[in-house]
Amino acid sequence: MQAGSAHSASSNFAVQMLNGRPDFELANALTKVSPQAQAKAQKTATDFEAMFLNAMFSQMTTGLKGEGPFGDTPGTGVWRSMLTDQYSKSFAQAGGVGISSEVYRTLILQQAKAAR
Repeated sequence: MQAGSAHSASSNFAVQMLNGRPDFELANALTKVSPQAQAKAQKTATDFEAMFLNAMFSQMTTGLKGEGPFGDTPGTGVWRSMLTDQYSKSFAQAGGVGISSEVYRTLILQQAKAAR
């Protein structure tokens, strides 16, 4: 999430920020989308970012061999995939790299257009 932007169902009264400027388009769209749909969009956006980060972390660790708590055993790959999965979820929950805020914005704008 970008600094200054709060994306929760309870924040639909606050003006959202986009690149340091007020995002009136998103603020208007939030008035047309239910709090339940906003919460679902936020979860979807965070899950999408976690999936993206997991793919990145998996690629980063593909070539690593041994030198860990499990050495270079068949279990190392399974352990490493579980570790990267948890890392990606933690990163996404902590704000990620900014993908979820853009996905959230897009989902809300699409839902607001459909609500007309």
